[in-house]
Amino acid sequence: MTLSICRALLALLLFVAPGLLQAQSSDAPVQKLLQAHAEVIQKSSRKTIGPAIDALAQSGLPEAQTVLERWQAKDMWFNRDTGLFVFASKADGGLRVFDISDGAEIGVVDKNNYKQLKPNSGIRGLIASALVQFQLNDPDPLNRSAALTAIERDAEPSHLSALRGAIAGEQDADLRTRKDRLERLLTIRFDDDAVARLAAIDSFAGDLGVDVRATLNPLVASEIKVSDTVPDGAVTIEAGSDELTQKQAYDLLVENGLAPALVDDGTIKETLISNIDGDRVAGVQVASLDEDAARQAAYQLLADQGLAAPLVTQDDIAEAVQQYKFYRVYTSAPLPVALAAQAVLDNIETQVALNQTADLVLDALSLASIYFLAAIGLAITFGVMGVINMAHGEFIMMGAYTGYVVQLFIPDLTLSIIVAIPCAFLVTFGAGVLLERLVIRWLYHRPLETLLATFGVSIALQQLAKNIFGTQARPLTAPAWLDGSMVLNDIVSISYIRIAIFVLALLFLALFLIVMNRTRLGLEVRAVTQNPRMASSMGINPDRINMLTFGFGSGIAGIAGVAIGLYAKVTSEMGSDYIVQSFMTVVVGGVGNIWGTLLGATMVGTLQKGIEWFNPSNTLAAQTYMILFIILFIQFRPRGIIALKGRAAEA
Repeated sequence: MTLSICRALLALLLFVAPGLLQAQSSDAPVQKLLQAHAEVIQKSSRKTIGPAIDALAQSGLPEAQTVLERWQAKDMWFNRDTGLFVFASKADGGLRVFDISDGAEIGVVDKNNYKQLKPNSGIRGLIASALVQFQLNDPDPLNRSAALTAIERDAEPSHLSALRGAIAGEQDADLRTRKDRLERLLTIRFDDDAVARLAAIDSFAGDLGVDVRATLNPLVASEIKVSDTVPDGAVTIEAGSDELTQKQAYDLLVENGLAPALVDDGTIKETLISNIDGDRVAGVQVASLDEDAARQAAYQLLADQGLAAPLVTQDDIAEAVQQYKFYRVYTSAPLPVALAAQAVLDNIETQVALNQTADLVLDALSLASIYFLAAIGLAITFGVMGVINMAHGEFIMMGAYTGYVVQLFIPDLTLSIIVAIPCAFLVTFGAGVLLERLVIRWLYHRPLETLLATFGVSIALQQLAKNIFGTQARPLTAPAWLDGSMVLNDIVSISYIRIAIFVLALLFLALFLIVMNRTRLGLEVRAVTQNPRMASSMGINPDRINMLTFGFGSGIAGIAGVAIGLYAKVTSEMGSDYIVQSFMTVVVGGVGNIWGTLLGATMVGTLQKGIEWFNPSNTLAAQTYMILFIILFIQFRPRGIIALKGRAAEA
């Protein structure tokens, strides 16, 4: 009994719902607007739907945004009988419909009496563009930012007025700046007022933004044309200039049917062959036509007889070019706007070149700091002690692996790096002392044997690292505050890790200078380096000083490994990538002089980046050319940039 009553009520509701819908919705302003465009809305064609969407977006009705959003979400339906539009969602036994004017629920109706609007991707894109003007004034800053991003991605003329209306009330300083910039860009593209466009163009002078160049470049699109006179709004071009060579000018004449085409060698040959009569062509022996001049002369005879097109000489080209006017016509903007855009683009290109140079200098200094950091330990072991340590790169590798192991036990990345730096120094200091006691101490003043012995040690250390850590690269993760880059503009930027390495290199420079010039150890190192026997007679133990000096240089290499491992791959072969550059840095700068090492790193880094700039796709070639240059440099300055003098040089 109860079930029968429910069914009867549902049937009654389905029967009377259309009448209720019509009574509640037909007089609403938004419903009237939709009815005015009902035919194109129901047809849902990308080609014809635009006026309906624009009318709704520009109506000023409070319901317009909701209607567009629900339409985009495919929640809008229309009654097949009355044509009235509603919001709807599927419900048990039918379709639950809502009034589009106030969102009030009307009830559950028969689904068969309604048809869903299913906008395709093209129509949804148009609706999204129309919704932008509402989102520009949304209370949520994230929605306003998303609206600006949508305009930046696909701007339309209708966005200009909406954007102008949204600037004054913007409270967020960053969003207001974005709105103001975007408004000027849209003014350049869509405004009909030439004065406003010129002012907007001039405001971007020197701006390095890619969006500015993308907006201005279409305005300077042009064509070179030719006629008897130069029309208004065109710029005269002198034929024979860099802008339009004489050959290009003549080709333009030929293209426009104003001059005969040039006769090429292939045409001359084919014409001569087709006019052979026995063993002659135009009365000339075929056997004599073995040079271009002879063939051209024979061809000219045929032309004189009317059997071939005449040859065009340089005098003919010059005369033809002088008879006409050549000019440039801007195709996408009026002449004043195009010239203003070209002037700003020229200014921007100058700024781009200057900033590219600055970016190249920053890259060179960054690479120089890395090489200096890798070479400062070698400057001690090789530059001060004279020991050719081919295992120096492996001490860098040991420092990087030490940082990796520390991070396994200390998950806090910042704390792990702080702990890893002294740990790397201690590990590599101990390894250096051990190497010096077991190998190096027996080979002083025997450079060839030292080179071979340390080369064997480097191979052994690489294999040991492979056995312990495997062949795959291990992560040495930088703290979050080192992520990203310092972006000065769209061209110049430098990563925070590179900045940290640059600062670390300066700290090591200061540390080295303090140790060598302000400590007892530094005094004894300098004494032993200059005159070991005299230092020994003064109570200094040369063996102990050599051990500590070698350990100190190895320890600094370990710290360099931690820094380098933050951006480079940590593998057993990573030291091989820096050993050659380290030796070049020390040798070029001047053996035994820390300032020379600094200048050497700057020279090597700048040279490599400069060569890479000319051939950015081949860094191996850049390194090869750099090595060749350094070989030549050493031929003229064998002691490096800063050569030692006095007792130090004699030692």
